Amino acid sequence: MKIEDCVNLDDLRILAKKRVPKLIYDFIEGGVDDEGGLERNEAAYKRLALAPRYMVDISKLDQSTRLFGRTYASAYGIAPTGGVGNYRRGGDLMLARAARDANIPFIMSGAATAAMEDMAREAPDHGWYQLYTARDRAISEDQIKRAADLGIPVLVVTVDVPASPNRERNRRNGFGRPLKLTLKTKLDALRRPLWMKDYLQHGIAMLENWKAYAPPDADAEGVSAFLATQVPTSVTWKDIENFRARWPGKLVLKGVMRADDATRAADLGVDGLIVSNHGARQLDRAPSPLDVFPAINAAVGDRMTLMTDGGIRRGADVLIALAMGAKFVFLGRPTLYGAIAGGEIGAAKAIRIVNDEMNKIMAQIGCPSLDQLGPDFLHRPPEDLRRNLQD
Repeated sequence: MKIEDCVNLDDLRILAKKRVPKLIYDFIEGGVDDEGGLERNEAAYKRLALAPRYMVDISKLDQSTRLFGRTYASAYGIAPTGGVGNYRRGGDLMLARAARDANIPFIMSGAATAAMEDMAREAPDHGWYQLYTARDRAISEDQIKRAADLGIPVLVVTVDVPASPNRERNRRNGFGRPLKLTLKTKLDALRRPLWMKDYLQHGIAMLENWKAYAPPDADAEGVSAFLATQVPTSVTWKDIENFRARWPGKLVLKGVMRADDATRAADLGVDGLIVSNHGARQLDRAPSPLDVFPAINAAVGDRMTLMTDGGIRRGADVLIALAMGAKFVFLGRPTLYGAIAGGEIGAAKAIRIVNDEMNKIMAQIGCPSLDQLGPDFLHRPPEDLRRNLQD
């Protein structure tokens, strides 16, 4: 199967799996502990159905969405994923350019293998930066200043990584930081000659945004080892106050899963939240973001811009999240698989697949523009109806 033959996002996943060794694929695809959170994220969307409205003029369909003072072509963007250059050399900027060309936002990971300076040059106005707070807060403050000086419009502070998670797939595969291949992994990688050739030629990718803070003359492995001394660490409300004071643009917290935390964030002047459980890669027993979204929306939906991610595998999932009240949605693994499978062309293919699916579903449910989408397009399951009758 070729990129042009892919008809859905799962086809891109299958192609990506064929290009990288098991060590890499499991790192991207895996969760933590028993990996029940992965299933829970996707199941939350599958439990919900869309109620179609017919006799509607759907000759013109409009996905355009206003977010933080800018009009994007649709209501979804590319979520941050770390270490992309170890899966596809140059992958961070491939994703950034694909987002730029599609007029959707791209969030550069705090563990990116390209520099925020390169992103700002390649995808001005479309590139956001995700901050992983360092133990040495001076590093975080300098990264904030760098992003502000570059005119990056949105800073996304990830708050849900207080400790290293128990990613059992990684432990079984010997995946560590810095990335080093065992003999077993190298033998497996020989079955993926394009990936192996790149690894032998270049080694692991440099974590460019951390290079300036590592010991002088540190190579890619040295910078990766330095990052491991700085992250993870606890992020406190005092940190958020500090970041808010230093950051002149829009400030978003990623990982908030409680209404009381959302309220406190709003009180501190945070502009938005990405309701997220880190793609089910931190706490396996965490609920799905979609399941906690209504409570957070009820608490602060009129005060902040609420977004979400996790478990989105279809254009219909994007529409369900928007109908639930999300103003924007982010996808991580699907676009990453596109980039791994086919570079920038593959990333663009993933975006086209989502766009096409959304257009088809919008037409099917009688919703010609996303600004008309609301909870009335969600089918209410019988148990909800029974609960209302009992009340």
